[in-house]
Amino acid sequence: MINLFRIGFIDFTLIDLLDISIVAVLFFAIYRALRHTVAVQILFGFVALLGISFVTESANMKALNWVLRAISDIWLVAFIVLFQPELRRVMLMITRSRLFRIFIRQNIAETIDEVLDAAKELSEKHIGALIVFARSQNVKMTIDTGIPLQAVVSKELLISVFNPRSPLHDGAVIIENELLVAARCVLPLSSVTKIGSRNLGTRHRAALGIAEQSDSVALIVSEETGAISIARDGEIIPNIPFAELSEVLRRYIEDRSEQTDMPNLAGGAS
Repeated sequence: MINLFRIGFIDFTLIDLLDISIVAVLFFAIYRALRHTVAVQILFGFVALLGISFVTESANMKALNWVLRAISDIWLVAFIVLFQPELRRVMLMITRSRLFRIFIRQNIAETIDEVLDAAKELSEKHIGALIVFARSQNVKMTIDTGIPLQAVVSKELLISVFNPRSPLHDGAVIIENELLVAARCVLPLSSVTKIGSRNLGTRHRAALGIAEQSDSVALIVSEETGAISIARDGEIIPNIPFAELSEVLRRYIEDRSEQTDMPNLAGGAS
């Protein structure tokens, strides 16, 4: 084992450096997630106790060290109990990171099926909808404009959200991995107002706007015609037959290399 340096009776090795670096990164990640909450004050107190415990153990102060360890154990349990929502948010942030996705591939097949079922019913009932699938690029600013939900995606939930009587029906819903993270989100409007001779409504311009500014995929259900369209990479595929919708949506979300033909816009949807 390689000794880097020695402080008194303590040998500092390469393993110690790696160990401290990992712990520091973990605490920094937790701090970033909790810095705007009351929980961060409890976290600082817990870190201070750990630091004092290390000093007392190094100085062989057994009685004081025992007291501090007992307090630390109680503090940790209280922290977990009192701040479950904040810790849940931290875990969600970790599992959504790009590094985590390298090791665990999120299976969104069921999510897509739920969206397709909801889109079919919304289309049949001529209920407008705008559903955004966030992909690798961060759309946190867009998510922050809406109402946080953090709910598992389901057909029933999507239909309830876009029900004209629902207070959440205006705007878009954002889906990250298998969660509907927010509803009533405000999307940037594209400067494009026409495709060919057909006018684009606000819903389609919003979908095109988010597709221009990120790698998100947006599914649009027209309130006027019931037609279903998809926006991606600054382009819109309009009026997709439902029989082909599953293949097109999966292709875009999974980012396959095949290209989908771009039919002409058949109607000015809103």
